[in-house]
Amino acid sequence: MSNSARRSSCNTKQDWKMVELRGASVTGALENRSSNSVHYTILTVLDTIFSTCVAAPAVVGYWRGTWELSDVYIYPDNEVISCIVSIIIGFSGFFVFNVTQHFLDEFFHPDKHRLSYYLGSRCYTALFGFCCVNVWRGVWQALDLATGLLPSTVFATTGIGLLALALLRALRNIAAPPISLSVDSCPGYFVVPTMFRVDNTRNWSLYVLDCAFSVGVIGTLVVFAWRGSWVIFDLYLYPDNPEYSAVGSVVIGYAIVVIMFSLQPVMRYACARLKGLPRIIAVDIFLLISFIGAVNVWRGVWNCLGLWFLPDEPELSCWITLLGCFTLLVLLNCSNSILVRGVYIDAEEDDEKCAAFPCHYLRLFFKIEREKKEARRQNLVVASRDLATITERSAKEENGALLNASDSATVSENPESLV
Repeated sequence: MSNSARRSSCNTKQDWKMVELRGASVTGALENRSSNSVHYTILTVLDTIFSTCVAAPAVVGYWRGTWELSDVYIYPDNEVISCIVSIIIGFSGFFVFNVTQHFLDEFFHPDKHRLSYYLGSRCYTALFGFCCVNVWRGVWQALDLATGLLPSTVFATTGIGLLALALLRALRNIAAPPISLSVDSCPGYFVVPTMFRVDNTRNWSLYVLDCAFSVGVIGTLVVFAWRGSWVIFDLYLYPDNPEYSAVGSVVIGYAIVVIMFSLQPVMRYACARLKGLPRIIAVDIFLLISFIGAVNVWRGVWNCLGLWFLPDEPELSCWITLLGCFTLLVLLNCSNSILVRGVYIDAEEDDEKCAAFPCHYLRLFFKIEREKKEARRQNLVVASRDLATITERSAKEENGALLNASDSATVSENPESLV
């Protein structure tokens, strides 16, 4: 065989070897991507089950206990004074926590004092949760006293609340567990996004006004929407049979929630292709249907607790649900889910993220652990501050609806590729 023939044969073998290596590399990448996709799908299903079956009932239990104990201890013999006191307590606390969020975030920073951060943050959640419940209780009772429970006034106030929120592009603030979940991650624990995102370091007076608008206007409109929807089901879903009404709400609520979770891929696909007003309308319709499911879950679980959990000792029943559910949520690292704080804008995320329910629990945990492992492997993490940075970035990526969308510019990776 000539030298040229040998060289040609050798080159051919090398080419085939390169093709085989490339093929193996591509096959490995596809298998890895498929494995990641299956892993992510399993975690998504588990997160959905956790949010609907564990977190949501615990949050409802906490709210029910706090609300009804407020009925017992805050001027029980005078509805008007009781309502006014709840409004004062709730809105004052809301406003203070909004205005001081940056100070609290700096003072209780986990890198400075780990133990004081943990204790301080949980006390913060307990106090803020009490204020949240009292804001809603006060506004709810004020509407009951001022407008009554006639169907016409209930439909009117509900329509006003929903329409105003939609026009302000703040309809997503009606979301609550089980269609949203907030974990107790260290970075951003005390952050409360305001409506206009005013920077407190540049214009303090405008920042205070922004906080006042976020608390007084947006917060009140959200209560309008929830109170109206709840009362509508009181009026029309077995009004003469409390047991059937409670169970009916549980069935309706969970059926809608399961359907809406299942439709998320379709909505994400649609939102990735829609732009401008059509995308906002599509997201708002999706949120409204999901909201009906969430209201029924809350109403059903709440009424079931009242009917069948120590019905002869309602005060003890409320104390157990309050303390027990709060302790459970703290241990599960998602006690922030009891809070109603911050203002979020409809369809403010990029592409399909605006249609995703922020219910990332196991996915967030595994993602953070994987990123830590990868960072250690590359010798990038040598201090706890670096670990906190990873946690913060992962929390922002996975819980976009719970953080300022302006921070999402740093997000460039697909969560599925990291889990």
